[in-house]
Amino acid sequence: MVCVDFGSTFTKSALVDLATGDLLATASHPTTLPGADGTGDVLDGYDACVAALADQDPRAEDADVLACSSAGGGLRIAVVGNEELVTAEAGRRVALSSGGKVVLVLSGGLDDDKLAELRAAEPDVVLLVGGTDGGNAEVLEGDAGFLARTPWAGPVVVAGNVESQPLVAELLSGSGTPHVLADNVVPRIGVLAPDSARRAIREIFLSHVIGGKHLSSRTDAHGRSFTDLVRGATPDVVLTGVELLARGLDDLHPGAGDVVVVDVGGATTDVHSVVELDPEDSGLAREVVATTPVTRTVEGDLGMRWSAISTAEAAGRDDLHAAAVRRRADPDYLPDSDPERDADLEIAAAAVRIALERHAGRSKVVVSPEGRVVERSGKDLREVDLLVGSGGVLRHGGPDAVRRVLLPATGDAFEGGWQLPRDPRVVVDVDYVLAAAGLLADDHAVTAHQLVCRLGRRGG
Repeated sequence: MVCVDFGSTFTKSALVDLATGDLLATASHPTTLPGADGTGDVLDGYDACVAALADQDPRAEDADVLACSSAGGGLRIAVVGNEELVTAEAGRRVALSSGGKVVLVLSGGLDDDKLAELRAAEPDVVLLVGGTDGGNAEVLEGDAGFLARTPWAGPVVVAGNVESQPLVAELLSGSGTPHVLADNVVPRIGVLAPDSARRAIREIFLSHVIGGKHLSSRTDAHGRSFTDLVRGATPDVVLTGVELLARGLDDLHPGAGDVVVVDVGGATTDVHSVVELDPEDSGLAREVVATTPVTRTVEGDLGMRWSAISTAEAAGRDDLHAAAVRRRADPDYLPDSDPERDADLEIAAAAVRIALERHAGRSKVVVSPEGRVVERSGKDLREVDLLVGSGGVLRHGGPDAVRRVLLPATGDAFEGGWQLPRDPRVVVDVDYVLAAAGLLADDHAVTAHQLVCRLGRRGG
């Protein structure tokens, strides 16, 4: 099986033995997006990858293919909700866990000004949420009616008050707006239920978004189109791989325990975590939107190239400013000296530390009627068993990538009370197996498990 990730910068591929889970060959090529003149095709880079795989193992030429994609801007999601701190925030978290880039969050009811913001954001999908089940229906139904009167070209995922969904579906169907109904993301206060909406967003991505980006106008050597190959958005697929790594399949195919993955890219730094929550933890603050075991966050101001300047600023590293400016000006820049390689690692270390702090919560001592207690907010990562680094700077950074980039974000005492991993095993996804495992998980679960075990066995 050939597993392919059409990335925003590089297309990565791997030939996997389905019987053993072995990686038989790997290859990558710059992603070939269509140009302004209409020439070029995303399958051009894919063809180059397959040819490179076949040079290593001829079986790649005729192998089946599974692919994921974040090319062409990835999956852009706008969230339209009721209250900013409740359903709109819940929708934002669900959109992120579905592999999307949240380009806009609106709340309080749509109007002409908010419609202008929505059009300007150019989302691929609108996630329409609002109200608990049996609760407030006015805003959700009003927003659906507004989109129907506009009319909004769609597509829309509806994941609000289930009692309103028949009317919402009738309104959107009447205007010809493509839509999918999902379970409420906030069925009741304090509960976040992302799974149904996550599946609906994946369905919309495959049925409407992939083809709508017009990244390809041809087929490969076997008559397969780009839309035939792609099974999901890359971050969504990677998160599936992280879940498999953490939880395993069964007693014969165990997981690695609580896992955090930090993926450092040119423009963003993504953090994926699968951490079993302790319901008896009385120190955890009662949040209106609950923390979930499976979480993804995206930090759009942290990255190695396009976001290098804001990364240095967020870290307070004036000494990295000149290096960051060079990288922002030339995103294709590759370090050509030891000082420049050092600068890359320092920028990466800053991105990893800040992204983990934002993903995790912090603990602090507060005074309550019961006396002094420890109050926690966000997601506690202190007992994480395995920390995995991903991204080019880590895959190509050698031993220094772990020592200088990942290890400084672990330990037991951080100023500010950040709940970062205390003593995890630390590894780098050198072979980029998480995306491949996520692609294989549905139909070839044991093979996918064998792939992620490469990470679980690797020492830090």
